[in-house]
Amino acid sequence: MNEKSLRVLEFNKVKENLKKYVHTSAAKDLITELKPYDNLYEVKEHLEETEEAFRLIIKKGAAPFEGIYDVREAISRAGKGSTLIPEQLLKIAQILRSSRSFTEYISHKEEEEGYRVLEDICEGITPLKRIEDKIFNAIIGDDEISDRASEKLYSLRKALKDKNSSIKDKINSLVRANSSYLQENLYTIRGDRYVIPVKAEHKGSVPGLVHDQSSSGATLFIEPMSLVNLNNEIKELKLKEKAEIERILSELSREIYHNIKQVETNANIIWELDFIFGKAKYASELDAVKPVVNDEGIIDVIAARHPLINRDMVVANDFYLGNDFNSLVITGPNTGGKTVTIKTIGLIQLMALSGLLIPARENSVVAFFKEVFADIGDEQSIEQNLSTFSSHMTNIVNIIDNADESSLVIFDELGAGTDPTEGAALAISILENLRKRGCRIVATTHYSELKGYALKTVGVENASVEFDVETLRPTYRLLIGVPGKSNAFEISRRLGLPSYIIEDAKGNISQDTLEFENLIKTLQEKNIIAEKNARESQNLKNQLQKSKLEYDEKFDKLKNTREKIMQEAQIEAKKILKNAKVEVDEIIKEVKKLESEGYSTSRQKLEEQKQKLKGKLNSIEEKQLIQEQDKGIKLEKVTPGMEVLLMTLNQKVTVLSEVDKKGEVQVQAGIMKINVKLENLRKIEGAKPTKDERRQAKKELKLKMANVDTSIDLRGMDSEEAVYVTDKYLDDAYMAGLGEVTIIHGKGTGVLRKSITEMLRRHPHVKTSRIGSYAEGGTGVTVAELK
Repeated sequence: MNEKSLRVLEFNKVKENLKKYVHTSAAKDLITELKPYDNLYEVKEHLEETEEAFRLIIKKGAAPFEGIYDVREAISRAGKGSTLIPEQLLKIAQILRSSRSFTEYISHKEEEEGYRVLEDICEGITPLKRIEDKIFNAIIGDDEISDRASEKLYSLRKALKDKNSSIKDKINSLVRANSSYLQENLYTIRGDRYVIPVKAEHKGSVPGLVHDQSSSGATLFIEPMSLVNLNNEIKELKLKEKAEIERILSELSREIYHNIKQVETNANIIWELDFIFGKAKYASELDAVKPVVNDEGIIDVIAARHPLINRDMVVANDFYLGNDFNSLVITGPNTGGKTVTIKTIGLIQLMALSGLLIPARENSVVAFFKEVFADIGDEQSIEQNLSTFSSHMTNIVNIIDNADESSLVIFDELGAGTDPTEGAALAISILENLRKRGCRIVATTHYSELKGYALKTVGVENASVEFDVETLRPTYRLLIGVPGKSNAFEISRRLGLPSYIIEDAKGNISQDTLEFENLIKTLQEKNIIAEKNARESQNLKNQLQKSKLEYDEKFDKLKNTREKIMQEAQIEAKKILKNAKVEVDEIIKEVKKLESEGYSTSRQKLEEQKQKLKGKLNSIEEKQLIQEQDKGIKLEKVTPGMEVLLMTLNQKVTVLSEVDKKGEVQVQAGIMKINVKLENLRKIEGAKPTKDERRQAKKELKLKMANVDTSIDLRGMDSEEAVYVTDKYLDDAYMAGLGEVTIIHGKGTGVLRKSITEMLRRHPHVKTSRIGSYAEGGTGVTVAELK
């Protein structure tokens, strides 16, 4: 991709914004090198990795990048066999911990949606927990080695502590004994040796070694002779401590050296993941989406926004090219937004081709281009003696030499800067030449001749930027299919120009030209309405299709889960039955053993127990056989209020309506009302429970409800699991008669809190909900008042 287009379309500014969302300078270097990929496969893969990271952040919160650093220099030194300092070892250990944590972060249940691209990247991670733990156990700060790093270091520091305690006692007694000779009654340290401040005139009164003197010379810092040996011992211990620390650091550095390839690979993967998740966080900030990418030159971007303009100010525009037409000519007044529009088109293309999600709506389509050429802005050069026209033409010559069918070409004010007649003719010739090559072209112009060229040429379409004559301001909306109308007369009238001058001016224009302008105005109004309706219809259709796919996916997932649970239940039942049979055989063996030993008096009683147990087993087997074969008695008709078994959920439900024309019945299943097929309902055999049984059941229910806690802790759960657990808890709390409950979700990224708040807002048992007060846990909890 040519550097000039990346510069004039301001792709580098997008990369600078992206750098704000990564943690390491290594990831920033990857962003600096980022440019559009040169094949369609890479574009799709890098877009997919960004979207996967985006989904992971939403579902699981922030990725485990806490405390990671750019340790390329430290790894390079370790690879050469050098001994690393504690700070470098700690940072490498943090990289190893982060890489290991990432394999857990992207893990998911078998039935859940996977993260194919990110999982492939993380396949290269080699957990080095032993080295990681060894470093963290030995080093507790950037310049601090733990006492537990080795037994020798522990004993040396213990001995050093004891020696220091002894020498402090000794020197305190010396200070007291020589207080009349001292400048102050205290001791100090000079060169790691304990000394006392002696007045210069009394230096002969305190025998010892002079280590220093004050700036005035009035005080000498003397090491008393009685402390020399103790100070020497402390110095020796400190030297041994230093040597042991160097040995520990050397040993840890060798561990890195012997596993340098794995360490380098883990670090490179973490920096790449930092880059990928930076793209995802930037996409979240832009409210961006993953576009569909094709190699057919088709662009259809819905509600595209310029990524460098404030979201509250930018105007979103639909843009399409490559189906009915391959060239688009945009006209309109100055400051109307033409340049911003074409920059948005070009920049969104560059972002998508570089693996970045685009600021647009779902189902937007971009095309894969090998080159994006752009001639935008006034680049006149005094040094090169180039005028505006010459500067543009130099760039256009380069485009003509290199553009082909796999190129997107963007022109701003094509043919400007010279005689209007010659400039328009030249612009038409350039556009026609590139159109015949199969290029995709977007050009802005002021020339009316280009409007006519677009109207009469197949594959070329007019467009304009809207201008509000009432407010005399541009709306910055792009209108495809309608050439821009000159509003000079209307604007002049509203600014106060006399009507007779405007009428005289109209008289100087041919009637055909005036009719053409009026036709443009009519077309513009009709096109706005038609385009708006068509787009809204298409968006609704896309949303319905997406909702249907999501519903079908959830239904299949529920069906598979139900079948799995039923299979597991049947396996468990067979297992219980098998164990019971084994137990019976053991009992029978014991009985026979007792009989053989002469315990005939208990034979009759044991025989009765044996027959009774066999009877129970036969009953269990018969019930299981009936369940497996018949699955209950089918119902021909049902009446409201009737209790039946819903086979698809294996749950008792209450019938609420008669059978309708579709053969469906409305039933109450817990708090839900659903429509089911009559054929999925079965008759429940057996009488209703007795009063005693109902009383016992009610007693058990009350006992269960009395044990419902007033709070629930969701920390550590993902959004889906937390919503399910909270829903079940609210049912129990409601049945127990609790008036207010506390839901603990933690602060984190706010994703879990948002999911819980949304669920509480529509839950049938919840009256109101609020964030907890400071004393209740603040934003880490939500308090719900039940109905």
